[in-house]
Amino acid sequence: MDSTTNGTRTMTYIEAITDGLATEMRRDPDVLVMGEDIGGDFGGAFKATKGLEAEFGPRRVMNTPMTELAFIGAATGMGLMGLRPVIEVQFADFISTGFDSIVQYAATTHYRWQAAVPWVIRAPADGGIRSGPFHSQNPEAWFVHTPGLKVVAPATPADAKGLLLAAIRDNNPVIYFESKPLYRSLRGEVPEGDRAAPIGRARIAREGHHVTVITYGEMVRQALLAADGLAPEIAVEVIDLRTLKPLDRDTVTASVRKTGRAVVVHAANRLAGVGAEIAADLGQTSFEYLDAPIHRVGGLDVPVPFSPPLEDAYRPGAGDIMAAIRETVAY
Repeated sequence: MDSTTNGTRTMTYIEAITDGLATEMRRDPDVLVMGEDIGGDFGGAFKATKGLEAEFGPRRVMNTPMTELAFIGAATGMGLMGLRPVIEVQFADFISTGFDSIVQYAATTHYRWQAAVPWVIRAPADGGIRSGPFHSQNPEAWFVHTPGLKVVAPATPADAKGLLLAAIRDNNPVIYFESKPLYRSLRGEVPEGDRAAPIGRARIAREGHHVTVITYGEMVRQALLAADGLAPEIAVEVIDLRTLKPLDRDTVTASVRKTGRAVVVHAANRLAGVGAEIAADLGQTSFEYLDAPIHRVGGLDVPVPFSPPLEDAYRPGAGDIMAAIRETVAY
């Protein structure tokens, strides 16, 4: 971390996550963290919890067995008893092991008997780090489809902290998707102290008037690179969704009605992804404002390859987004 300036501190994306955990654990003694190998000097697979056990002790920084179904189920019980557990799943891919606990129990509890289940699952997602098909997936669409859950996907260090604070304080179960490619490669100014970001509100990451790019997570960075590459020929507006459920449909709709064109981007495979819902919604609400078909950019419908050249072909980047923007504007 760098020095403080005007109430902010320059942090990497993962430093902001650690700072968010520590901030909320100091504020609320009911907050605890749990997961595989998160304690001691190891501090988890990506070191997001490094140093927390030294400050808060093993009763609030709990190493668990390698059984996601069990410790996610235990977290649901803890939430019902008034605690606020933050669960680290080492890789988002492994969240499928706890799927039943999440979608059948935690997500339905409030509907069934009006009880709060205030847990957060931190899920390190996305590829680009050559980890192959079991450590690179983007399973957010599973959970966006599940009533009773909230789903967030921060794209900046400031939101990595701010959305984590908001997620921990929310009385609903929240899946918090972290973009692994951003962990140590992205730095930014992060507000110090207790500054939560609003769940359910997108941000305009870059203003433009020719076309709107709608995205989230690491693809926000790729979209901004694409916008830089096309300026000043094409003025691209980039929307960072920040929250996938609930979606900020108002911000998306207003931008697309302004520009008349939309490109929807995500790293997850394109088929039945979050972008499909956004495109369908825009087709229903804003058809008469569109000057071109909505263009969708996503990963291929195959497992994530180990091979670096194949993964690069599988996963969208700035060049793919630029091509989609050019095609949309030229229509």
